[in-house]
Amino acid sequence: MKIKNILLLGIASLLGVSYAVAAIDNSAEEVAWVVGDQPIWKSEIEEAYQSMLYEKVPINGDPYCVIPEQLAIEKLYLHQAELDTIEVSESMVQQQVDQTINNYIAQLGTQEKVEQMFNKPLPAIREYLRDMIANRSRVQQVQHSLVKGVKATPADVRRYFDKLPEDSIPYVPRKVEVQILTAAPAIPREEIENVKARLRDFADRVNRGESDFSTLAVLYSEDPGSARRGGELGFSGRAQFVPEFTAVAFNLNDKNKVSKIVETEYGYHIIQLIEKRGDRVNVRHILLRPRVAEKDLEEAVVRLDSLHKDLVKNNIPFEEAVAAISHDKDTRNNRGLMVNTNMQSNNYNTSRFEMSELPQEIAKVVNDMQPGDISDAFIMKDPKTSQDIVALVKLTNRIEGHRANMADDYQQIKEMYEQSQQAAILKKWLEKKIAETYTRIEDGWRDCEFTHKGWIKASAN
Repeated sequence: MKIKNILLLGIASLLGVSYAVAAIDNSAEEVAWVVGDQPIWKSEIEEAYQSMLYEKVPINGDPYCVIPEQLAIEKLYLHQAELDTIEVSESMVQQQVDQTINNYIAQLGTQEKVEQMFNKPLPAIREYLRDMIANRSRVQQVQHSLVKGVKATPADVRRYFDKLPEDSIPYVPRKVEVQILTAAPAIPREEIENVKARLRDFADRVNRGESDFSTLAVLYSEDPGSARRGGELGFSGRAQFVPEFTAVAFNLNDKNKVSKIVETEYGYHIIQLIEKRGDRVNVRHILLRPRVAEKDLEEAVVRLDSLHKDLVKNNIPFEEAVAAISHDKDTRNNRGLMVNTNMQSNNYNTSRFEMSELPQEIAKVVNDMQPGDISDAFIMKDPKTSQDIVALVKLTNRIEGHRANMADDYQQIKEMYEQSQQAAILKKWLEKKIAETYTRIEDGWRDCEFTHKGWIKASAN
């Protein structure tokens, strides 16, 4: 069961954003709170505050009240994790550490800038992040354990919805369901050979010591995410790459040599090893994509426009045309129906999209269509490969923006109900824990309207 931001009171945000602050020696620091036998240092609160400002995380209230209460709640969850002997997967933690560091390098441009931000070398940053991410996982596991019994029946959801005040019923933006048929013109052999020749030249120059791989990546790689970092991808596990790339990257041993050319669905690559660490590897790559010829795109547009006429006349069902000629195997095997793969969306893994969740070219075409309409052929970027392709789309269904209702938005209302039940369980558990746990809040930190009752009473014991 998913828990979406329920009653963590910012703990997850704090754990996520406080990566950007450096740990310091607390031996001579001022204590603000004590929870059980665990101190909360004034420096911890300041670090969290500065980090939230850096990440532009909203703080609902006085930060010197909100943040220490968040840290105190975290300590209650972590204490419960110890009682429950909750363990975390070291490989999962290390993978998230790598991913976090990779993200910071992507944002700041170089490892050196990340070290400057943390004011510590990379190994120390890794250890700091390891503790932070492990603690976050423990908190989440405790929460899951507490709320795992929440089940929603249709009757529960109906009663919940009927009692919702009108101003609490969410507005649901317009949603659409779209079928797509795509054509990917063949890339000329000459263009592919030109791309390979350029990559072989790059590899030869690096192998001879005439050029630096990272400089060539900055200048020429067509992977925008890694090019500005000299092609560096950061420490990654095998599952994080496509199989063809993994097979080569994990078999590299000589840091001074460049791999042979690797073909993947994204284009053609050359790879250089930076470092191996257990079952993870850090490599650089240069990606070049062969281009579809303009005349071939134009010919594909003409072909699909001809098909469009037959589709509009109902000479050929759209689904049959998709099965016969569509290029994208995922939608082809789904009768052309697109599936929402945005994991942050309420529509995840369904056929429904808000307009902002569609590829821009499709959203523009679909915007003025009516259900049942089939578009003219248009050129778009393949979301997977960024190659130019030609497409037809059919608008299967459109639900206009509206206040949520049981008929159209049952799943969303069901999730709202489950989250409200989960929040109530966690709130009750936390307030019981607060009442049972020794807490001392020092002078200067008490004059607050806390989210939970019992902190001040506990500190007076």
